[in-house]
Amino acid sequence: MKGAFIDQLVYSIGKIGMKSAYETPALRRGASILDVVASSPTPPAAAFLSKELGLPKSTTHGLLLTMQELGLLKKATDGTYQIGPKIMHWAHAFLNQTNLVQEFQNAMSENNDLDDHTITLSILDGNNVVYLSCRNSRRPLGFTFKMGMHLPAAFNATGKIMLAALEDEEIHQRFDQDWPEKLTSRSVQDINQLLVEIQQVRESGISFDNGQIQDGMFCVGVAIRDFSNQVVAGLALSLIESEATENNISRVINTLRKISLDLSERLGAQRTSACQDG
Repeated sequence: MKGAFIDQLVYSIGKIGMKSAYETPALRRGASILDVVASSPTPPAAAFLSKELGLPKSTTHGLLLTMQELGLLKKATDGTYQIGPKIMHWAHAFLNQTNLVQEFQNAMSENNDLDDHTITLSILDGNNVVYLSCRNSRRPLGFTFKMGMHLPAAFNATGKIMLAALEDEEIHQRFDQDWPEKLTSRSVQDINQLLVEIQQVRESGISFDNGQIQDGMFCVGVAIRDFSNQVVAGLALSLIESEATENNISRVINTLRKISLDLSERLGAQRTSACQDG
């Protein structure tokens, strides 16, 4: 089962014809190497890969070395190659994200405490979040979330909760040269202001968007973790600003945390790990 999944994963990366492999970019050559290694009945050696793909030995050696460094391949003591741990990391991420949408929808159908509010599920995509699923409230919010929608991670609640799981250095790398255009007057001004908010998120396990995406809209975010305790998604509830009273926010936070804990456990997270967000 695992081998079949890897075969399909590698194929989807970009399988290419053997005769044209040498004429394609390095990424396609690397994908073709993964395809051969994954489908081979026995771990292949570098010479076999070079011959099978029609690549010069020097090119093959350079690709194999880089792929080893990236964890895409691992080299055995006899000089043969096997699929590396990085591929399985991607495979787990793919499976988690696929299962996550269904589990989110199940959780929404089983929980009616927050029916009056919009709830969204999103993942981090570069400097943006992309929405995987959403349950929009019938009550007017002034903003409609849609599956596939992208919004700047620096401004919205789920983006901040997911960014908080990263090191400050990585956040700098993402935003130092690519700061998003402000959407409202309340949108985070710069990387320094974002890091102040991120630190508050790390301490509380809760993130907020106080009108940074849409004037008059207030959002609360919590993290969803997988079996390895990694933050894989964000869950957010949106309400109009007039509803954002202290008592109401406290109520929705408690319910959101219960839902995020439930979703995390469905993805294999231990209860103690899932609770670390607050």
